[in-house]
Amino acid sequence: MSKLTDISYVKGVLKEHGFTFSKALGQNFLINPSVCPKMAELCGASEKVGVIEVGPGAGVLTNELAAVSHKVVAVELDKRLLPVLDETLSEHDNIKIINGDIMKLDLRKLIADEFGCEEVVVCANLPYYITSPVIMRILEERLPIQSLTVMVQKEAADRICAQPGTRESGAISAAVHFYSEPEILFKVSKGSFIPAPKVDSAVIKLHIRQQFPVSVRDEKMFFKVVKAAFSQRRKTLSNSLSSGLSMSKQDVTSLLEKAGIKANARAEEMTMDDFAKITEKLISE
Repeated sequence: MSKLTDISYVKGVLKEHGFTFSKALGQNFLINPSVCPKMAELCGASEKVGVIEVGPGAGVLTNELAAVSHKVVAVELDKRLLPVLDETLSEHDNIKIINGDIMKLDLRKLIADEFGCEEVVVCANLPYYITSPVIMRILEERLPIQSLTVMVQKEAADRICAQPGTRESGAISAAVHFYSEPEILFKVSKGSFIPAPKVDSAVIKLHIRQQFPVSVRDEKMFFKVVKAAFSQRRKTLSNSLSSGLSMSKQDVTSLLEKAGIKANARAEEMTMDDFAKITEKLISE
């Protein structure tokens, strides 16, 4: 068992370096000894596959990733954790820590500089407040990665992986399914962290698609339609699109009729094909 899952050891190291948890950064460090080895095993890391980790924290997951991959590049926003990581990961020589904001770094350049043409996967225990932005940034940039394995709030995992056309689906579901094939790997109880969050988590894996599931001429317009459709979930599709796309109710009703979709349908009933049909009709108008 790694000493990094020993609560006393972790608390001791953090105290030694004067570290206190930041609620603003959503810091909850994993201490469950079974979780990180499982994430490292299932994320696709290997001697031939490099890893980018987001938010290493005290280095618990980083330690496991370094044991299976020849190189791990971990991006940590909180500079207070740099001396902590220097100590907790001192036995490894295949880890590089970058102090920076994952939302601002040039990730394509980072991958090219650190991994060249090697296969790369992303693995992270994401703070809840930044889950969707990080996932969407990585997917939308179409980075040269094989997959994205992340731990997120259980409720967010269900929403992200929900199949479009089902009650649980939302705009994030459609976007994730457009760029990847998502799956929920396993659940993680709130007691697996210090400090313990108020809700349980889940680890999900997004397998990056080589081909998109639907063909659209204008990708930006497609996602504009999707976001508009889910902007007012309690209203009908025609009302949501009218408001979100700044179109008259009459024009939206006509658009939906041409696409073969009922005006009183709800956004969560729409499949990827349905959104594609609406987008194509909108472009053709």
